[in-house]
Amino acid sequence: MASALSPPRVPKAKGALPSHYYESFLEKKGPHDQDYKKFWAGLQGCTLYFYNSNRDSQHVEKLGLGAFVRLSDEAPGGNPRDPGIYFNLVLWNQEIKFKVESLECREMWKGFILTVVELRVPSNLTLLPGHLYMMAEALAKEEARRALEVPPCFLRVSRLEAQLLLERYPECGNLLLRPSGDGANVSVTTRQTLHGTPVFRHYKVKRDGSKYVIDVEDPLSCASLDAVVNYFVSNSNRRLVPFRLNEDYEKVLGHVEADKENGESVWVASSAPVAPGPGPAPASGGRKQLPPVPITPPPSQDKPPQLLNQNENYVIPIADASAADYENEDVHSPSWQVVPKPRKLAKSLKPPIAPKPEPKGVNGGLAKKLAVGSAQALFPTTGLADLTAELEEKLQRRRALEHSAGRAGDQ
Repeated sequence: MASALSPPRVPKAKGALPSHYYESFLEKKGPHDQDYKKFWAGLQGCTLYFYNSNRDSQHVEKLGLGAFVRLSDEAPGGNPRDPGIYFNLVLWNQEIKFKVESLECREMWKGFILTVVELRVPSNLTLLPGHLYMMAEALAKEEARRALEVPPCFLRVSRLEAQLLLERYPECGNLLLRPSGDGANVSVTTRQTLHGTPVFRHYKVKRDGSKYVIDVEDPLSCASLDAVVNYFVSNSNRRLVPFRLNEDYEKVLGHVEADKENGESVWVASSAPVAPGPGPAPASGGRKQLPPVPITPPPSQDKPPQLLNQNENYVIPIADASAADYENEDVHSPSWQVVPKPRKLAKSLKPPIAPKPEPKGVNGGLAKKLAVGSAQALFPTTGLADLTAELEEKLQRRRALEHSAGRAGDQ
């Protein structure tokens, strides 16, 4: 039985090799590398791409030139077994060392890097006419690319937000492009330090058709926003660096989670945890802790007591004080303190009128009994007791004098 024919195998289409302004083998050593590592490197735009081999279409590393500062040659180490040629690429935040096989290769790399960074063909390098022509072609391609591209330092922020970004992330650059207030033009915000004080400057860039005009004393027309950035960088002796946020580290914590509806994995940003308060954390699954009840402070002892209404009589009971609380022993404290009305004070303390003695005379026992009885009628013992012992003693003396005068009249 004849076997079924299998379909012919179609080879997988390989990715097209990327095109670069310049490419060759290059050994690279970063600030955290112990030794040089060999790559196939290519320059496209303002980025260096590194590949494991010249047949790969996917890069393994890349290095942006937006924070370019300078290029420098490194003297050979003097080792006869190492005929390599070295040069250094100094960026605003790091320094990369490179090793090439010949002086020509080093000059070519330096020439192409300076061409895309400064947007001009360098004239201070040892290059052949053919090499200069290649760099001129790369310059034309780069200018056309930048005319259609917004530079990374262009952010849609306001003037205040631009100042806050430059102040909060000084390590990311000090030059930022943003939309102007009218929305039709572009503004440039810079931050530099003068005598320890940050100084912000804002410049207007007007749009004139497809060109951009920097509004300074001598207006300058640029073909693209990237040319505007390059003008500020080159005319500040590279003190101004385009602002680029460091995207190597994430700012939001997240995790991969399976979607309950379709089962696909999705990236979910975790919510920010609430900072624990100073009190003890409630136990999981237990009762919720009630909010603290505000405590009202007791009234101050320095406040004066409320005044009594003088239109009414108040009886305020007080305890009997000990004898040691008084300096004068002849004065006794009453059991009840009476606050009478001021207008009725004389009437309430008016001494009782004693009855006139009988003409025929009354014995001492009867007069004494009447005096005591009248006093009890005026001051009942059930309510307030005797007014004072002193008043009672005076009353008894007065009755004794009247009684003596009555006897003298009878005789």
